[in-house]
Amino acid sequence: RRVLFRSIHQAPPVLFARGALRPDDAAVSVVGSRKASNRGLTIAAEVAHGLAVRDVTVVAGLAVGIDSAAHREALAHGARTVAVIGTGINKTYPAENRALHEEIASRGLLLSQFWPDAPPQKQNFLMRNATMSGYGLATVVVEASEQSGARAQARMAVEHGRPVILTDLVVQRNTWAQALVDRPGIHVADDPRTVLEVVDQLMAERRVVGDELRRFVSA
Repeated sequence: RRVLFRSIHQAPPVLFARGALRPDDAAVSVVGSRKASNRGLTIAAEVAHGLAVRDVTVVAGLAVGIDSAAHREALAHGARTVAVIGTGINKTYPAENRALHEEIASRGLLLSQFWPDAPPQKQNFLMRNATMSGYGLATVVVEASEQSGARAQARMAVEHGRPVILTDLVVQRNTWAQALVDRPGIHVADDPRTVLEVVDQLMAERRVVGDELRRFVSA
């Protein structure tokens, strides 16, 4: 992941990890509101399921709502999930996700850019969103408010040159999302199938770039 992180100016100087590290982890962030609607939770689970079927790692922030739905769906299908957290690696936040925290540590990967015993602080979560954007190939924003961390991650992903996939839930309800629609790298999806079609396109482009790089190195 070193090359991906080097491409973002908010790259953390150090990362602490619990779980299995993969040097070439094809990953997509699935993020959104803590106060998610039933439709938002369903979309998050269906997108995570589709990523799992494609052997794409599901990245989220271990918050309640959309993040938890994405993590749990990936785990339910025996797939890899990565939680990028806003506390130290030894802390659990929120408390109700303690079991999920431990399950991801044992079956996937927990990542933190904060010292191991660091408590939750407001500014940590925006820093965490930048790191999530840097880890993944793209960010899917399922559902979000005008002031949510998912909004901040979408903005940072645009800065990082990462594709952003916005669901119709986000675009219909938020002026910030509407303002992004015509920007390069922004995709709008009406349903989980459309989200996954965009992911398929991005994965195909990734394979082409990888093949070209291998040919260049071997030449």
